[in-house]
Amino acid sequence: MKLNETMSTENGWNLNIEKIDQSKMITYGSNLLCGNGYLGYRGTLLEGRKEDYVACIVTDTYDRADGKWRELANLPNGLFTEVKVGQKVLNGIKDGATTLSFNFENGVMQRKTDYKLQGGILKITSSRFASFKQLNTLVASYQIKTDHNLTLKLRLGIDGEVWNLNGEHLAKTTFNNESDTLYCQAITTESKLEIAVASGYNLDGGIIRDKSFIRKDKELYLDITLQLEAGEKCIVERIMTVNSANDCEKPLKNVQKSIEFALDKGYQSLLAAHNLVWQRIWSKSDIKIKGNLEDQLALRFNLYHNIIATPAHSERLPIGARGLSCQAYQGSAFWDQEIFNLPMFLYTRPEIARNILKYRYHTLAGARKKATNLGYRGAFFAWISGKTGEELCPAYFFRDVISGRKIHNHFNDWQIHVSPDIAYAVWNYYLATDDWEFILNFGAELIFEIARFLSAHSYYKKDKDRFEFIRLLGPDEYHENVDNNAFTNYQAQFAMEKALYIYYRLKEDAPDIFKKIKDKINLKVFEITNWQEMAEKIYLPEPAEDSKLIEQFTGYFSLEDTTPNVLESRLIDKNEYWGWPNGVAVETQVIKQADLIQLFCLHDIFPKEVLEANYDYYEPRTQHGSSLSPSQYAIIACKLGNIKEAYQYFKKSVLIDIYNTNKAVSGGTFIGGIHTAAAGAAWQVVVKGFAGFRLRKNGISFSPNLPEMWQELSFNIVYQNNHLNIIINQEELKIRAIEIYNKVEIEVNKRCYQISGVDKVLKIKY
Repeated sequence: MKLNETMSTENGWNLNIEKIDQSKMITYGSNLLCGNGYLGYRGTLLEGRKEDYVACIVTDTYDRADGKWRELANLPNGLFTEVKVGQKVLNGIKDGATTLSFNFENGVMQRKTDYKLQGGILKITSSRFASFKQLNTLVASYQIKTDHNLTLKLRLGIDGEVWNLNGEHLAKTTFNNESDTLYCQAITTESKLEIAVASGYNLDGGIIRDKSFIRKDKELYLDITLQLEAGEKCIVERIMTVNSANDCEKPLKNVQKSIEFALDKGYQSLLAAHNLVWQRIWSKSDIKIKGNLEDQLALRFNLYHNIIATPAHSERLPIGARGLSCQAYQGSAFWDQEIFNLPMFLYTRPEIARNILKYRYHTLAGARKKATNLGYRGAFFAWISGKTGEELCPAYFFRDVISGRKIHNHFNDWQIHVSPDIAYAVWNYYLATDDWEFILNFGAELIFEIARFLSAHSYYKKDKDRFEFIRLLGPDEYHENVDNNAFTNYQAQFAMEKALYIYYRLKEDAPDIFKKIKDKINLKVFEITNWQEMAEKIYLPEPAEDSKLIEQFTGYFSLEDTTPNVLESRLIDKNEYWGWPNGVAVETQVIKQADLIQLFCLHDIFPKEVLEANYDYYEPRTQHGSSLSPSQYAIIACKLGNIKEAYQYFKKSVLIDIYNTNKAVSGGTFIGGIHTAAAGAAWQVVVKGFAGFRLRKNGISFSPNLPEMWQELSFNIVYQNNHLNIIINQEELKIRAIEIYNKVEIEVNKRCYQISGVDKVLKIKY
């Protein structure tokens, strides 16, 4: 199926790029990323250089080289492979006819290039993957075939001249070889972290006429002069292994061991083991759509990127807002992690959701430090959170493209909703898994410290006898320094209520653990009294009686009422930042992204007429300047039965990266790469939106409403250790029990059912 002039798919798993657009090399690099949660290798050609945005980004390599940005390091490229014929170095973008393909079923990228040489045709075909079995290993197969007798020079090695966004992170690099296997050892600039890279090969075909090593300042290559006869095929298997001292005590020794193992196994054996892991992942995570191949591909593209962005191997590392596709957003977690990325894992592979939340537990010290530095108690979680949880977001994020002056943003000290968002995720994890042990060991302390922070941050208005939250920045990032952002206030009240519930349940049911936690964080009785009063008196903006509208924040309705299109016409420079302190949106009702609508996505507490009135009001005033936004409008449009508009927003969300619809630079700052929050949200739009899946007090519910072109939708749900397969068509919902540990209560369009017993099937007309 043709997707556009340059892209196609045959089966909803593979993306083919039939014609290379050189202006989209950054996009290809991100979209065709081979990754496994430990590392990400950009979808560039193996002969690519620094200027082609080649990168191998590795988790847990945080370093600050420029004194401002602490980001993940880009490691030397140990898969570098180059062919030279005569005096001509072949480049697949500039010199040959190149096509690219990516299979999201197993994360394998393929490349085919035909070169017209003086004597005939030279064909290069390659494929590569980031092993999901050996996480520190990248594997490539590079095939050369010629229709005429040919002598060429094959250059294999490690290219240490890498692309960095903010400074050189590898302050010291040394290169060595042991026989034909090459090694690089490096020390990072700030953290002095030891990193090792190994590069090796297996060669099958051709006659080797000569070998020599080429050493440069940051490069080490093995040059092989190779003779091929007409019709002969030569296959070069390329292996790259990486480790840092955060992974193991002796990184160099570890990469040596890893590459020996990989070279011995060979490409096909490594691929088979890798494929088995992917089969297990997709057996739980895949969503099948019948009726529209573009939608199927786009959905799997996003599911794949949510999976490979997540460090499932660790409970101490975050999901980066751009994953491992580049260094943008510093490889760090935002509120996206809990609200956008986590739900897919919660209902498909809950053990990963548990790890994501344990990461927040392990970063409590950083959250406490941030709160203390700003004069509060408790845990104020970082807006940009790396390994330690300390705040990585600089006060000056963007630059005014007109004046050249830095813009002082307050993402790092006014956007407090990240803390109650984490409490929200912890509670939903408990409801979905019934894992009270997690609450005992991790969740209680997390939520208590969040409640403590919210109590310290709140402002008591004596004349109104209510608690308010002032000087805020809600999800809408264009309006800073606002009071009583509705989303934030409701989230805070939710967190307070759950803190109180957990406190009293622990006190009653687990007094020993209760005392241990209470003593550990020095929790006082007067604090609980304060929480109780706050939970009852937090100001929650209510819908107006006549219009049913909820004001996004105090004073919002008094701002100029206009639209994003009007504001765009006021720009002096198309790259201007629209937000605080003097952007074109600040004094208007134009918002960057879903804000009040975001509240409706998380809480079913308002009647349909309120959702409808607010959707109709805020939708035309939303710019969707964030990739987080379209998915949330899609979910609420589904709730309202507006499936055509929901489908349009679904497309807008899932195609952000495939079709490169969002800008890579904002306010002078590079923000390219994969939008991992949109990737995570794709699952939510389909399952929570079109399938209408919800958690209930004692079970789950569905209210299906499929786009008219979808003949059938199927996916898996894990609820409290019960594994269910859901199949929905335009008339019927079918639920099959794969694994059942207890009876599951299911509501479909307000009618109640039960399912129990393996292979039991419910068929429900709706």
